[in-house]
Amino acid sequence: MPWCDQDRALIPSVGLLLGDPSLAPRLRRMNHSLQRQFWWPNETLNYGYYNSSSTGVAVISWPLFVKGWIMLRYAGLSVIGLAASFLAIPDPVNPDPNGLRPIAAADTLFIEDLTWMEVRDAMKSGKDTVIVATGGIEQNGPYLVTGKHNVVLQGTTEAIARKLGNALIAPIVPFVPEGDIDPPTVHMKYPGTVSVTEKTYRDLLTDICASFRAHGFKHVVMIGDSGGNQEGMKQVAELLNGDGKGNGCRVHYIAEYYDFKSVADWLESEGISQQPEGFHDDFGMTAMMMAVDPSSVRTNQRIAADKFRINGVELAPAQRTIEWGRRIIDFRAVATVKAIRKATQVDAP
Repeated sequence: MPWCDQDRALIPSVGLLLGDPSLAPRLRRMNHSLQRQFWWPNETLNYGYYNSSSTGVAVISWPLFVKGWIMLRYAGLSVIGLAASFLAIPDPVNPDPNGLRPIAAADTLFIEDLTWMEVRDAMKSGKDTVIVATGGIEQNGPYLVTGKHNVVLQGTTEAIARKLGNALIAPIVPFVPEGDIDPPTVHMKYPGTVSVTEKTYRDLLTDICASFRAHGFKHVVMIGDSGGNQEGMKQVAELLNGDGKGNGCRVHYIAEYYDFKSVADWLESEGISQQPEGFHDDFGMTAMMMAVDPSSVRTNQRIAADKFRINGVELAPAQRTIEWGRRIIDFRAVATVKAIRKATQVDAP
């Protein structure tokens, strides 16, 4: 690095208080070493010390000090530049809440399949309602998967949300009361069932609904596909609406969704007559599940075993039953949407 007279005028001679009277011999060696290493043959390192009791003073020439100071100055600027480059990287835990979405949004209404930016922008575009649906993990006879209600809700919640036009769908809640755990009762007597206590279920729902309320949704709508889910949702809605923290949001429990009697009566009027066989299953449930995922009712295995029927109703051909499932989903969605619109208009925030 070049040396100039202007640099020489910057700083006077500097004394370093080192507290070591034996430093002089080492400073001699340091002077020669620095001259060889940094090519400063004309700049000498003055040394000496003043011995006062145990305190020694070594005096380093100001040209050498300033040379080091300039080097440190440029090194400091490099460090600052490096730090600035790190500061330019977004914090992965705290991204800018107003940051622009870099790509087009996906065409789905399920929150768990959306990015947080897609949820934010959907809300800005008018999606002010979120559907919180409860299902279950339980025994459902020899043919249907334990997540029967969750499969059905994949179909019904999407149909409801698309008919509403202003709703998103929360992750389906699979954990609900299914009986006592110890000793096991009701569905808990059968492997694969997962149960929670009523308190745990209500606490879980309370936190889920409160989360969406905190994000700014105006309406949180709860529906349940299983009988044991209903009372807990009703109680949670009442609790949250009465806690004084609504901030323009209302929580609704929609009992009309869980109306399988109306579904059975409609199917009967459409010529579907069933004879119960003692399974936790029926034609309507099987058809809805097939409309979402045919493997969830073990379609291929039942066809191979000549068991592709339920309650006396033939399920073959499969496509016909799938079409029935879509019609049943639509039937339930129409009734539920009507109830949601009534509730949100009467009980608006």
